[in-house]
Amino acid sequence: MSQTKLSEFDIIQRYFKRPVADVDLGIGDDAAVVSPTPDMQLVVSADTLVSGRHFFENADPYKLGYKSLAVNLSDMAAMGAKPRWVMLSLTLPENLNETHPVWLSQFASGFLDLARTYQVALIGGDTTGGALNICVQIMGEVREKRYLRRDGAKPGDDIWVSGYLGDAALALKHTLGIIRLSQSEMNHCMPALHTPKARVELGQHLVDLAHSAIDISDGLLADLGHILTCSTCAAEIKLDAVPCSRVMKQHMSSSLALECLLTGGDDYELCFTAPKNNNSVIEQISQVLRVPLSVIGEIKQGTGLSVIDAQGKEVIMQKKGYDHFAT
Repeated sequence: MSQTKLSEFDIIQRYFKRPVADVDLGIGDDAAVVSPTPDMQLVVSADTLVSGRHFFENADPYKLGYKSLAVNLSDMAAMGAKPRWVMLSLTLPENLNETHPVWLSQFASGFLDLARTYQVALIGGDTTGGALNICVQIMGEVREKRYLRRDGAKPGDDIWVSGYLGDAALALKHTLGIIRLSQSEMNHCMPALHTPKARVELGQHLVDLAHSAIDISDGLLADLGHILTCSTCAAEIKLDAVPCSRVMKQHMSSSLALECLLTGGDDYELCFTAPKNNNSVIEQISQVLRVPLSVIGEIKQGTGLSVIDAQGKEVIMQKKGYDHFAT
C-alpha cells in the first residue's frame, strides 16, 4: 500500500523542526534570525554529500545523518570555533518521500542526536526532489581574531596529528571488496567510516598554541599539503610516527594499507603545526581531553612534502588524497 506523499513542509515539520535555544527566529519563516555573541566573529562552512560519490545509496540513514553533521563539525574544529547553528538542505528521491518515511525519521535522528551533543541548533534549510544529495551549512563563533587557519605554519614547527589515521579508508576498501577484513577488524574500523568523531574541543584548546591547522578529510598528504601551500613552507614526516591502530599495523605490509594511512581520507582528525616550546602544554591537553596527539614531523623551509621510512628512504606515493572530481 502506498503512503500519502509528504510535502516539503510536512517533511520539515514532522522530522526536523525541534525546539531550539539561543535562536531569535528558527524554522518556519523565510529565513532564520540569530544573534552572535558580542565580541565574537562568525565562522561559516558548508559541505555537500552526494549519493554514489560520498556515500552508498543503501547507507544506514541514522549513521548518514550523524556523519552529515560530523564532517561539518570537523571544519569548525579545524578553525578552533564553537559550533552554534546549522542549516540542512536535502534533495530527496521520489521513493524516499513516498514509501520510506522510516529513512527520513532515522536520518533526522542521527543528525539531531549529534546536534544535541554539541548544542548546535538546526535553524533552517531546504528540501527538494531529485537524486539524493545532502548539503549542510554550519556556523560557529570564535573570539575576535582568535581562530586557527591554514597559512600560519613556520619552519621549525612540529607537525601534530590527533587520533589514528587510515581506519575509515581501510573500512571503505573492505566494503568495496578491495581488501578483506576479519569481523573483529570490521567492528573496529567501520565506526571510523560511518560515525567519525569531530575534534571540536581540541580545536578550541589549540587556538593560542597552534600556528596552523586543518582537518584531515581528503588524506594526510593532501591536507597537510594545503597547509604547506598556504604557508609557503615544506615538511618532512616520519612514516613510523604517523599514528595508526592495531588493525592498520597488522595490514601495513600491504601497499593498499599504506595508501589508506597516508592518502585515504575520511579521518576527520586534526593536523596542526605548533612551535616546539608548546609541546608540554599540548601533551597536557591530550591527557585532559583523552585524545591521542602525535608529533609526526617538522615544517621546513622551501617547498614539498617528504615521507621518510624507518630506513631513511623517501616513500613515494602516486596518489596524494581523495579527488572530488575523479571519475
